[in-house]
Amino acid sequence: MCGIVGLFLKGDDLRPRLGELLSDMLITMTDRGPDSAGIAIYGDAASDGVKITVQSDDPAAAFEGLDAALSEKIGAPVTVKVVDTHAVVSVPESAKDAAVVALEERGLRIMGAGVAMEIYKEVGLPKDVSERFNLRAMGGSHGIGHTRMATESAVTTMGAHPFSTADDQCLVHNGSLSNHNQMRRKLAKKGVFTRSENDTEVGAAYISSRMADGASLREALEGTLEDLDGFFTFVTGTKNGFGVVRDPIACKPAVMAETDDYVAFASEYRAFADLPGIEKARVWEPEPATVYFWER
Repeated sequence: MCGIVGLFLKGDDLRPRLGELLSDMLITMTDRGPDSAGIAIYGDAASDGVKITVQSDDPAAAFEGLDAALSEKIGAPVTVKVVDTHAVVSVPESAKDAAVVALEERGLRIMGAGVAMEIYKEVGLPKDVSERFNLRAMGGSHGIGHTRMATESAVTTMGAHPFSTADDQCLVHNGSLSNHNQMRRKLAKKGVFTRSENDTEVGAAYISSRMADGASLREALEGTLEDLDGFFTFVTGTKNGFGVVRDPIACKPAVMAETDDYVAFASEYRAFADLPGIEKARVWEPEPATVYFWER
């Protein structure tokens, strides 16, 4: 099962409503996977470098004084925005790697990092996850979301989607990969590591690895058709783009809609019902083994 959604805004008029629209789309997909949910939002760029989204099961203790402690540890200015069990830690780009190490040493879980991307995900229903992080109030240019029915790994925060394996890159997935352990080992030999047992994170890492080697988003998504076995629908986000690909059999449901204002993706059409202007949209089912992507 699982339900996935994505929304790419072509202009700025709907930007303040991105979180609201994505949340409503994801909540509509709740019955496709009620054990955990998450959304990646591409919003305003960090004014002071890179944003690192972290999570803790004990946020009151973990985030108290985090800015001062981390600043002293890495020797650079730090700002911290706490949002329930998550915090967005902003640091200069030159200090990003040192900050990630220091944050993990403090027992914090890294959700993702980037100039524009923030990731919020937790165990629970999409409605509850949306409310606890106040996702409806978040604006941005594009985003992707996922509501999960766990099949291949435990119901945990780290097992929830989206998965991020490179700066400003993330992925959500409906389906199951059959060669993910083999691919995980191949990626590890290249120095690309995953933090969970979820097969989707392997898909994210594969795309990030290809793009790090110089592939475009289109080329990386095309590579999944050759190198990843199983059945999958991937929706991926980058700082400037949004892409979709389905495996050659395409047994998982998917639908897309495009207007002059946006491109939307969902597992089912009902997720589009309340989008503005949907009655005038071009609506279609993405073809098997075909890459669709939009970039600014």
